[in-house]
Amino acid sequence: MKTFTAVVADITLESRIGLSGVWQMSLDPQGFTVGDTGVLEAVTRSGTRLEIPVLAVQSDENGVLWCMVEKPLAAGTDVVGHVRSPRFAETAL
Repeated sequence: MKTFTAVVADITLESRIGLSGVWQMSLDPQGFTVGDTGVLEAVTRSGTRLEIPVLAVQSDENGVLWCMVEKPLAAGTDVVGHVRSPRFAETAL
């Protein structure tokens, strides 16, 4: 599993169904690639640790990579990313 640190650069609402939404977050630097999944960890001002699953990573027409998440983080939030990708899968011996 690959781990990296980044900052949330931008966030937009992708879609909303009822009270549930899917958000797009871009990171700087971006540690994910298209097709990856994983987890973003952040710590709130009160010290609460948050784990946000990254459902998918997509690229827009400008080449910006967007992490698809169900719980948004504010722009400027420091995160630790953990990439779950076939490229980093551990094989059993």
